[in-house]
Amino acid sequence: MKHFEPLSKQKKTTNFIICIVFIIFALLQLNDPDGFLWFSIYFIVTLICLYNTFKAVPKYLLILSIIALLAYSAFHFSLFIDYLETGNKEEIFGKMVYDKPYLEGTREFIGLLIAAFGIIYQLKIRKNSNFF
Repeated sequence: MKHFEPLSKQKKTTNFIICIVFIIFALLQLNDPDGFLWFSIYFIVTLICLYNTFKAVPKYLLILSIIALLAYSAFHFSLFIDYLETGNKEEIFGKMVYDKPYLEGTREFIGLLIAAFGIIYQLKIRKNSNFF
């Protein structure tokens, strides 16, 4: 098995911060009707980031995770477009309103993109490893 270069202290610190952010994201989902799904998504991203801090995650797994997150975000894209066409952009920070499904869809779209970027960062910091 190929040996991997350990991450620098700066990359480890950044990864720990990313882990904390995604744990917070996961915990904030627990009060949603579909909270288990979103908790699971964010918690899996947390685990990938944490594991990659100490040992390289195979690139194919990172790439599959990115593809899955982006594919799922595509289902929310039309709601994001609906949100962009509204006049009141501040309502994204308010409560969920059932007659405005684009609010939750936009939040989910953005959350999935943030999760994908978290995994892209994992791919970037392990760019020198060819572990497939």
